[in-house]
Amino acid sequence: MIKAYAKSDVGKVREINQDCFYISDSLDEIQLYMLADGMGGYNGGEIASNLAIQTAKSYIENNFNEIEKDKDSIIQLVASSMEYANMVVYEKAKENKELEGMGTTLEICLIYNNKAFIGHVGDSRIYRIRKEFMRKLTQDHSYVQKLVREGTITQEEAAHHPQKNMLMKALGCNAFVEPDVMVKGFLKDDILVINSDGLTNLVPQEVIFNLAKKDIERAPKELIEIANQNGGYDNITVIIVKNI
Repeated sequence: MIKAYAKSDVGKVREINQDCFYISDSLDEIQLYMLADGMGGYNGGEIASNLAIQTAKSYIENNFNEIEKDKDSIIQLVASSMEYANMVVYEKAKENKELEGMGTTLEICLIYNNKAFIGHVGDSRIYRIRKEFMRKLTQDHSYVQKLVREGTITQEEAAHHPQKNMLMKALGCNAFVEPDVMVKGFLKDDILVINSDGLTNLVPQEVIFNLAKKDIERAPKELIEIANQNGGYDNITVIIVKNI
């Protein structure tokens, strides 16, 4: 059985919450967990994140029963839902001058048969906690992460880099997007933490690990409180999912 809890907060600085999330009810046939962190002037980011979540969710729900339930088919479904959401957000931005340049990150996690089928675009993150170890499953599509991979800067320097919010890839900014897709084991007692960068920019990983492991129901609220105490410079969204 899967249990999930989530919370989103505008933070201390922003006027509008451009994060959007969706979590399945534990009795739903399709166990789906999604997070989008929007960007764009006016209310563009809010529109992009909501549109991406609604579009990808509908796509998965409408097509899930039509596919073979093997690993490759489910991963392809997740990828296709993100490509479709990208097209919808991109077309919407082209229709309206005020929405030009809007985009969003998007994390999708579809849980089926003790596996997590993951799609990822942007710099929101998915972690998996297993026993005493927390592992980041996604790679940030950011400029500083590219510099880290190339060995130009260290991971510590990346945390304070002035351009750390610059994305190399986002959903809705170009006609086509290539999401990262993967499948990971999601066994009994495993925990997934899905969050926007408003959390990870302000709260250390070990704090996230300790609170998520201690109490999945209270952790989203407690983590958001810590992020706000540490400045709350951005919208903050936390989803915690556990295989009970």
